[in-house]
Amino acid sequence: MGKLVEEFNSYREKMNDRIMETANTNIKRFFALDTTSYADGALDVKTKEMLGLVASMVLRCDDCIKYHLGKCFDAGVNNDEMNEIFMIANLVGGSIVIPHYRRAVEYWDELSLEAGV
Repeated sequence: MGKLVEEFNSYREKMNDRIMETANTNIKRFFALDTTSYADGALDVKTKEMLGLVASMVLRCDDCIKYHLGKCFDAGVNNDEMNEIFMIANLVGGSIVIPHYRRAVEYWDELSLEAGV
């Protein structure tokens, strides 16, 4: 696993475990809502993850971007689809999204390299 992906996943898992040690019912429900919202429904998982990625880029949340990049990769998003996702995010978010776009491409490249794509 590449360094960027490994560091992100390790830290996220460690801190989620830490949060859940003392989380109250509302925090646990919020985490569960986030998880269940991305399950198959009227929209499939792949579509929901692509939407989550665009929203994360527009909101400029690097952790969210990395998370949704990983989920998009797992859902089978290909490079052409990812380029269109990036295009929409930049169009909606404007030029302020470009630094996040750069980091997203770097992370996507590492995911792809790991899988030999």
